[in-house]
Amino acid sequence: MTSAPLALTIAGSEATGGAGAQADLRTFQAHDVFGVVTLTCIVSFDPKADWGHRFVPVEASVITDQLEAITAAYDQDQLSVTKIGMLGTPTTIATVAEALQRRPFAQVVLDPVLICKGQEPGAALDTDTALKAQILPLATFVTPNHFEAEALSGMQIRTVDDLTEAARRIHELSGAAVLAKGGVHLPGPDAVDVFVDADTTEVLSAPKVGDVAVAGAGCTLAAAVAARLALGDSPLEAARAAKVFVTSGIHSRLQSAAPFDVVRQQTV
Repeated sequence: MTSAPLALTIAGSEATGGAGAQADLRTFQAHDVFGVVTLTCIVSFDPKADWGHRFVPVEASVITDQLEAITAAYDQDQLSVTKIGMLGTPTTIATVAEALQRRPFAQVVLDPVLICKGQEPGAALDTDTALKAQILPLATFVTPNHFEAEALSGMQIRTVDDLTEAARRIHELSGAAVLAKGGVHLPGPDAVDVFVDADTTEVLSAPKVGDVAVAGAGCTLAAAVAARLALGDSPLEAARAAKVFVTSGIHSRLQSAAPFDVVRQQTV
C-alpha cells in the first residue's frame, strides 16, 4: 500500500483538453499529486461559429453524487485541498457551496470564473452574483485574472500598483490569500502577478511569452497552487511555485487548428 498527496478539482470539462478539469488533472499529475474530479459542466467550442462556447451544465444531483462518492472515499485528513473552476450556473454554485459546508476543506483554491460565454448576459450576471455571495466566502486562496480582479475589487487596473491595490481589496473582502494575475494585460515586458495575504504583499514577475493570452493558463495556475498546498507549501510558497510552473507551460505551449494556443504542463 502507498499513500500520496491528493487534491480535488471541481470544474468543467473542456473538450479540446486545453483548460478546465483536463488541465487541472495534468497539473496535479505533474506535481505527483493524485487528482480527483467532480465535473460541473461540459464545454465544447464550436468551430462552425468562431469557436464560441457550447455550454451544458451537469445536473445538480449528479454533482452531489460525485462529491458524495469522493468524500466517502477520502476523509478530511487524506483529502484536504480542493480547487474550484467553472461552476456556470446559480444552481451548480448552490450545490457546491452546500457540499463544501457539509464537508469542509482546509484549503479551497478558487479560480473565480465570472463569465461563461455560453450564457445569456442576465444568466451570467446571476451566476457572478451567486459565486461572489456563496463560494467566495468559503475560499482560502483566490486567483482572479485581470477582468475578474477588476470585477471583484470594483476598480480599474492599469498598472502594477492598481493590481496590488485590487488584490488587497479582494483579500479584505474575502479573507483569502489572493494571487491577482496581470498577465499580458499590463504594459511592460513582464507578466506580473501580485500575491497578498494578511502578512505579505509580493510582486511576482516573469518575462512575457508573446502578447496574447494562452488558453488554460488560469486553470493551470490555480491547480498548481492547489497541488503545492497539498504538498505542504505555505500560500506564498505555492504562489511562487505556481508562477514558475505556468510560465514553463506557456513556453511549452501546444498549437492546434483552434485560434488559440494552450498551456502544456511540464513535470516538476
